[in-house]
Amino acid sequence: MKENRIIKNVKIATPLGHTALKGEAMGKIHLVDDAIIVIVDGVIEYAGPEKDCPAELLALHAYEYTDAGGRLAVPGFVDSHTHLIFGGFRPDEFSWRLKGDSYMSIMERGGGIQSTVNATRSASPEEISEKTAWLVGRMVEMGVTTVEAKSGYGLDLPTEKMQLEAIRDLQERPDSPLNVVPTFLGAHAVPTEFKGRTAEYVDHIISDMLPALKGLAKFCDVFCEKNVFELEDSRRLLLAAREMGYELKLHADEIVTLGGGELAAELNAVSADHLLHVSDEGIRRMAEEGVVATLLPLTAFALKEPFAPARKFIEAGAAVALATDLNPGSCFSGSIPLTIALACIHMNMSIEETLTALTLNGAAAVGMADKVGSIEKGKQADIAILEFDNLNYLPYYVGMNCVRTTIHNGRIVADNQPKI
Repeated sequence: MKENRIIKNVKIATPLGHTALKGEAMGKIHLVDDAIIVIVDGVIEYAGPEKDCPAELLALHAYEYTDAGGRLAVPGFVDSHTHLIFGGFRPDEFSWRLKGDSYMSIMERGGGIQSTVNATRSASPEEISEKTAWLVGRMVEMGVTTVEAKSGYGLDLPTEKMQLEAIRDLQERPDSPLNVVPTFLGAHAVPTEFKGRTAEYVDHIISDMLPALKGLAKFCDVFCEKNVFELEDSRRLLLAAREMGYELKLHADEIVTLGGGELAAELNAVSADHLLHVSDEGIRRMAEEGVVATLLPLTAFALKEPFAPARKFIEAGAAVALATDLNPGSCFSGSIPLTIALACIHMNMSIEETLTALTLNGAAAVGMADKVGSIEKGKQADIAILEFDNLNYLPYYVGMNCVRTTIHNGRIVADNQPKI
């Protein structure tokens, strides 16, 4: 559903462009005081000083009006890495980690991803849909207007297909409150039925899953990690996926330094994600090849791991995106406010860089920078109006939601105005 809308009495803070901003350019934010935003059929027709807005444009259509009260508008946030579709929860494992169990040791005990696989395989589409709707509602309240959603909790063709169909159904709903980008992650773990036969499972993905799921997923992703899918199996899978028309992503260098960043550069992947233990060579090559570095500070925080080296990426001239990694295991959080706080406080990113990473660069990480990620003419009207008039409130109001109104396709999809 798309609307004609005028947002008046507003300030604007936005990156500009139709591709990812790299290095120092990430800190360049376009600021407009005394602005107006004119939206026609869900698309931005004008965003700039009110005094310069063509009078004929204001008279051209019937509009809904939103008075921002002098508050700041930023682009709708892009959460470019999530595991949104799953069955069950894993709170006990969180407790185990608090007691010192490692991520890999929990997997070896039969927990981790396989636990969610079992729950997802046994869940009905209705149960999956209900849970997804609840999670999406929380995202939209925090200003998210585009989300990437991965499969990867089926690890068999029927369940992977069910997950991707749930993603498709959410995207195609006429009243969907956000854009949803589907990613196939059949190589999330080796299922128990293929235990000890990783190469055979990769063969199964290539010969059976990838052809059957073509058209349901835009991206193919792989958990490229030691003792999961190592470099050669990851390379073989991604090359086959690319041949079939999938764009490429990698979970890379999360647990150990394996060379996932280098592999992402070699294959010209759209993004490599996590990157807590990426090598300097991986950073250099990703920057050279234009691979978006999608960093996930909530996961590092939840796992008590060092944060990814955001400043190294930026200083190398790379494009950095930020995302939540919402998932039922290592990071059961989709908190944009906490992501912003961690990026600014612990990863030494400026608020301007952080805004770019969560908007335009996040859009680039899901192949949508030509459509979303900034407030400028021709872009989809996905906008978050903050409670405040200053960008610095985003990290200052630590871990708290600053978003007052979320707009998707020109339509108000979340209204957080206080009701006292």
